[in-house]
Amino acid sequence: MSYWNHIYDHFNPVAVNLGFISVHWYGIMYVLALLSALWFAKYIIKKDQIRIEDSVIDAFFIWIEIGVILGARIGYILFYDPHAGYYLTHPWQIFNPFVNGEFVGIRGMSYHGAILGALFATLLFGRRHPKQIYTLLDIVGLAVPVGYIFGRIGNFLNQELVGRATDLPWGIYVNGVLRHPSQLYEALLEGVLVAVILYLYRRRKHFEGELLPLYGMLYGTARFIAEFWREPDLQLGFICCGWMSMGQLMSLLMILFSILLYFFIQKYPKRVSGK
Repeated sequence: MSYWNHIYDHFNPVAVNLGFISVHWYGIMYVLALLSALWFAKYIIKKDQIRIEDSVIDAFFIWIEIGVILGARIGYILFYDPHAGYYLTHPWQIFNPFVNGEFVGIRGMSYHGAILGALFATLLFGRRHPKQIYTLLDIVGLAVPVGYIFGRIGNFLNQELVGRATDLPWGIYVNGVLRHPSQLYEALLEGVLVAVILYLYRRRKHFEGELLPLYGMLYGTARFIAEFWREPDLQLGFICCGWMSMGQLMSLLMILFSILLYFFIQKYPKRVSGK
């Protein structure tokens, strides 16, 4: 296990250095996350014979991507960044990838913000395709956890969002401290496990649009649990009761919002045939 324990000493988070710009593994994983989610969405559409055109899905995922980027960045600033006031008065800096003239990319993303952005984009896109809005919500609920797996692997390769200190044999040394590889725990719990549960449940759903709020509840629960292995954000620490992190608080709010969304969608559902 020694090589694994010290894997960050042997691994460069930069995949390709072109001199004027560096391509990080995290960026590659982000692209794979989007492509895998799109591929899985089309796979489900074909397998379950869902009546929706490829051109609609392609356009929809462009909207989703814009919503994810905007929501993730703005969410991070609002929920996690202690200098939120600066960005509110200097909004052009929110997506500035340069620091002192050096290209560093856009740093600081919130997954909870990304989900809100994706939901908002879905609702806006659904106004153009009102008869398919519930179908789109189900597709998002199925595809997002698949892409999420690559996102957390990207965090691991980028040596960020590290775990808490541990003495377990599979821990990873980060700056001399053995820590849980919590990014991989999250990839398994919030990605693989949630994706499998929703995939198996999808044909038993009671109404169209049910899968997205179910995803929110499952993800929120898995994230709340996984946070016990993840180091709290350095700039925030524990924000409640001496043990609750911002991620856990946001997860509780996500669960509550998803429950409300579930009953809202259920109130005016498009019933599944035979149900």
